[in-house]
Amino acid sequence: MTDAQNSHKSSRPRQGGADDMPTPMEVLRQARAQLAELTGKAAETVSSFERTEDGWVLEIEVLELARVPDTMSLLASYQVDLDRQGQLTGYRRVRRYERGRSDAPRPGGR
Repeated sequence: MTDAQNSHKSSRPRQGGADDMPTPMEVLRQARAQLAELTGKAAETVSSFERTEDGWVLEIEVLELARVPDTMSLLASYQVDLDRQGQLTGYRRVRRYERGRSDAPRPGGR
């Protein structure tokens, strides 16, 4: 490859060697964008992020229904599965709740 061709390559570090894995931040951004495109709803935050043997699993909080006051808006948690390259392979809604409500206390104080 010539020096001119090398200068057009990205200078950011890669993690994966042979299969050129995306960085965790790239995966996070791709997951949010892909879920928003599929559901038509904006992803507000990522509450869980885990690398697995097959790729990645994230839990993303999404605004489902805006209400006034905002504490009454409906949010949902989606489990999002991605392959090793960060492409979405599946998602499912695992919880729906009002913004102003917290989870019930768990035994043992967690």
